[in-house]
Amino acid sequence: MRILHIVNDVTNRGNGMVNAAVDIAIEQARQGNTVAIVSAGGEYEALLKENGVEHISLDQTRSPLNLLRAIFGFRRAVKCFHPQIVHAHMPTGMLLAWFWRRWRGYGLVSHLHNVHERKSKTMGLAQRVVVISDSVGQTMQQRGIPAKKIRVVLNRILGTARLQPLAETTPAMLHHPAIVTICGLNYRKGVTELIQAFELIAPEFSAAHLYIVGDGPEAAVFHQQAAASPVAARIHFEGFQSDVQSYLLATDVFVLVSRSEAFGLVLIEARNAGCPIIATDVDGIPQVLDYGRAGLLVPPQDPDALAAAIRAMLSDDAARSDWGKRAQQGTEEFTIARLVQELNTVYAEVLPGTN
Repeated sequence: MRILHIVNDVTNRGNGMVNAAVDIAIEQARQGNTVAIVSAGGEYEALLKENGVEHISLDQTRSPLNLLRAIFGFRRAVKCFHPQIVHAHMPTGMLLAWFWRRWRGYGLVSHLHNVHERKSKTMGLAQRVVVISDSVGQTMQQRGIPAKKIRVVLNRILGTARLQPLAETTPAMLHHPAIVTICGLNYRKGVTELIQAFELIAPEFSAAHLYIVGDGPEAAVFHQQAAASPVAARIHFEGFQSDVQSYLLATDVFVLVSRSEAFGLVLIEARNAGCPIIATDVDGIPQVLDYGRAGLLVPPQDPDALAAAIRAMLSDDAARSDWGKRAQQGTEEFTIARLVQELNTVYAEVLPGTN
């Protein structure tokens, strides 16, 4: 099969949509398909080339003049590559692919990685809309995308070329017990509540430290909140890290307390590393954690409940060890090979000549 992905860029900055597109393309090429990615480029270009995926440069910046260039630039890419399937991961690419499909006749699939922007409804222009959790599928039906177009294909990242094997990863040097979160620094990720919860438990666990790994638009706000905390010396902002697995291997309790979250890719990595996990009971998170069997679920925006969960984990070594073992159970569900197999089923529904 000839598969063309379109995404804004292929930069290594922790963007889950970009990471997913890169992972899928590489695995599809490994399974014998001819695969290319259209994007503005970035650090992953070398990794794509090493793994047999062609990269086609296209700036999709949303200005009137550049969009006009992008329309004809995408036409050239399609004309040269001759895709049977175009797989769009972001709204701008979706519009470009939709515009030319009527003349070029490829099957068109979109991939909804999150629903936090209203323009995500644009992805419904595709013949099939892949969503990353049951929750995302329900949300998009409420926004008017027909159920007959929607296919649930869970995010999966284990076994990707992008991630170094855990056995080859050295744990980060952290103070213990280490409470770790890995997330974008924006209000939606619940960092405010996490800092508040840490302040509540810190007097009881004088050796505990909080590590916040990531960067984002509200970073300065959270830095200011932490600096004003009575336990500021034990709150560490680690910035963006390209290798988060080293932190996961050093984690005593992993926390993801998003106020909303379509899926939470980092939870798969945390499960694979055997981290005891605490996460909020919102959107796609329960599905990633087997509805509470692989991680402790707490209400969103509730520092007291979060503090109680952290306290319970830190107070009971046996229970914490048990949560780590439960996290690892069933992780074979999350291999990239399985994701690609499920995508093949979706592609088969829209391949030219099949309907």
